[in-house]
Amino acid sequence: MIGGRETMPSGPGGGQVDVLAIDFGTSSTVGVLSIHGRGTQVVEIDGSVTMSSAIYVDKDGTVFVGRDAERRARLDPSRFEANPKRRIDEGALQLGDVSLPIADAFAAVLRRVGEEAELLLQRPPAQVRISHPAGWGPDRKQILRDAALKAGFGTTMLIPEPVAAAAHYASLDHGRRQPGPIAVYDLGAGTFDCAVVGVSAQGFAVLAEDGLPDLGSLDIDQALLVHIGREVSHSDPARWQRILRPQSVSDRRTRRSLLQDVRDAKESLSRHQQTEIPMPEPFGDVRVTRMELEALVRPSFLRSAELLATTIRRAGLSPDRLGGVYLVGGPSRMPLLANLLANQLRIAPTTQDQPETAVAFGLHHVPAGGEDSQLTVPAFAPVSPPVRQQPVQQQQPPPPRRPQPPRWTPPPPPPGPNWRKPTAYGVLVLAIAAIVTTIVLLSGGEEEPVAAPAPAKPVSCDQPGPKDAQGFTDCLRRIAAVIPQRDECRDAPDAAATVGASSAVTCVFKDDKGANAINYYQGVAMTGLEDGVRQRMTKGKPAEGTWAADGLRGRYLAGVGKRSGIVLFGTEDAPLSAMLVSTRDDGTARTTAEMVEFFTAQLKP
Repeated sequence: MIGGRETMPSGPGGGQVDVLAIDFGTSSTVGVLSIHGRGTQVVEIDGSVTMSSAIYVDKDGTVFVGRDAERRARLDPSRFEANPKRRIDEGALQLGDVSLPIADAFAAVLRRVGEEAELLLQRPPAQVRISHPAGWGPDRKQILRDAALKAGFGTTMLIPEPVAAAAHYASLDHGRRQPGPIAVYDLGAGTFDCAVVGVSAQGFAVLAEDGLPDLGSLDIDQALLVHIGREVSHSDPARWQRILRPQSVSDRRTRRSLLQDVRDAKESLSRHQQTEIPMPEPFGDVRVTRMELEALVRPSFLRSAELLATTIRRAGLSPDRLGGVYLVGGPSRMPLLANLLANQLRIAPTTQDQPETAVAFGLHHVPAGGEDSQLTVPAFAPVSPPVRQQPVQQQQPPPPRRPQPPRWTPPPPPPGPNWRKPTAYGVLVLAIAAIVTTIVLLSGGEEEPVAAPAPAKPVSCDQPGPKDAQGFTDCLRRIAAVIPQRDECRDAPDAAATVGASSAVTCVFKDDKGANAINYYQGVAMTGLEDGVRQRMTKGKPAEGTWAADGLRGRYLAGVGKRSGIVLFGTEDAPLSAMLVSTRDDGTARTTAEMVEFFTAQLKP
């Protein structure tokens, strides 16, 4: 239905056909079937309108999907993957002793929906339409096409999720919607996408689109897990680490159960002011409030609201000229999100009772032939195919090479409870200064060449960018995760100059064992600091490894010096790095194992 008029998908010759629409999501998948002469209906699987996108591979290679996969995950969680879509770039999934190509994993999920649709139709659908994030490039979309072929589908269209969502909401207005393009705010499990979509009787056009690869409901779950970990992990740190990094089947079962309880608590806080999270032994149950959850997600939600506002401006529009702002995805139920968007745009966003189904229904209302960038709307001014615009910073010339910087002398600490002046704090700040100075001396004061970030990233980290009150740029906040929300942090231009970074922030905080200080650097990669840090790790062999979280990947190095424990970590795809220096209150250093635990439990983005 466009502009209140019911439409049915058409075949190549103009005849109406049966169409299966699949919104293939990170955590759940929805199918909607359009049957000629009978309208549209949700394809229910296991009695639900949404099917889990999870997969499980048995020892004989049999792939189970959805509820069957989740049930078998209790037997051997190592053969289970809850979110295969988020691992699209890995090529294959190692599940137990089976290496499953990512296209085969996707095909299993799509095939399950197709089988249920065929039971309703008593024949295969003539056409299949599958949604994808607006920011997916040709390689990712080709994997989805390959999966559709492996699933046994014939004619298949791939349609950007925001276009489908806009088509759905345009179909519901029955002439009451204010005329004008539609803005779509799509917060899914794995990514955030936003778009401004032109709507007319002839079809739809993406006027502007953007997104954040590190924001989704899974990232909210992880932030809440880290939050409750800070509440309980001190009672048995070793047990908590086994939950975070399970080594046995029992550990994996415990982690999977806890993650589900965390997810349920997040959803409950959309309806209630507080809830209890049952914890595995020996930890006591944790009460969390909506206020605590909102404090965790507010910075990310603000980023997404600002990006939507920027996308609207890039489309040449202001919010008051839109036909509406519509929310898509399960997290859109959070009251905080609607309030932030209303404050940012000065118009109230709209959602529906089941925002998870909006994309699947909308796929049926996109005109035939409206795949990917060929979506056009003759009634609007000519629109170029949607191209993710690069930030202004990337168009600026590179900064001049910095001369040899002077030795960094930390400025006096600002007032506040976390900047008290016991001896440990003074020693700690001097220690981090000494380590940074050593790095500069060992490197001869030369800057480490910094690789340009991957072109798909929406934010360039080569240039400093605007700073907030604490000195954080958007890039620094990505690697700092939740540390800025719980500790005193401030701009540290001297620290930046010392290692040749474009920006730096210092955070100092105290825990139950001692004092800690961390510098976050933008514009210098981990490799530019690594040699100097290794020289300071004089006690035992340093520990090193890789990490991945919130859409970022990188390495870490942890070790112990004369009086301080040290962790250095950084990202692979952008010149972002950080260094923690930690001392005990009694003047002794933490162990290397403690520093690794510190990183994984509190610092990892």
